[in-house]
Amino acid sequence: MNRPRSIPYRDELLADGSVHRRYEDGHEEWRRRDGGTRVHWQDNRGASGTDEALGRRIIKRLHADGTATYGRDIGYGRTLWGQGETVLVNRTSFGGRMGVLLGGLGLVTLAVTVAQYPPVSLSPEEEEELRQQAAQSSSSGGDGGGGDAGGGDGDGDWDSGDGWNSDDGGGWSDDDFG
Repeated sequence: MNRPRSIPYRDELLADGSVHRRYEDGHEEWRRRDGGTRVHWQDNRGASGTDEALGRRIIKRLHADGTATYGRDIGYGRTLWGQGETVLVNRTSFGGRMGVLLGGLGLVTLAVTVAQYPPVSLSPEEEEELRQQAAQSSSSGGDGGGGDAGGGDGDGDWDSGDGWNSDDGGGWSDDDFG
């Protein structure tokens, strides 16, 4: 079992419909949905790219330079990145607050096992299979398999339409990818 570094963050909905994400380590991101299945982001360190919720709670982060990394939503507002090095904790959502409570008890990373690690890499065919699984799951009323791609509580609020959350009529959801 690994004890990843925990980085809490909070999201703020901006007037233009985008989201400003502030991490407690000083990192900041500005995020906007593209009307499809991706979130475009840029940060205060000059990096940019897209996040995409794939099936089985896997998140693909594609950097502008073409580098891809993968994360996995592990619930309670926590997203595990890399091979267990970092867990992002969403303090915005209920699930995120639950993750913070668990963290206060020293349990936020206790349940992180090798089985929860995201893949190191995926082939284009594997990615497409995960996208299809997510689409099938969401069309059949399942959780979409994508979770929140990073910071959410994994309650299935990922929406492949124009909105941030399918439950709120197209508005922002505080468990957007992390």
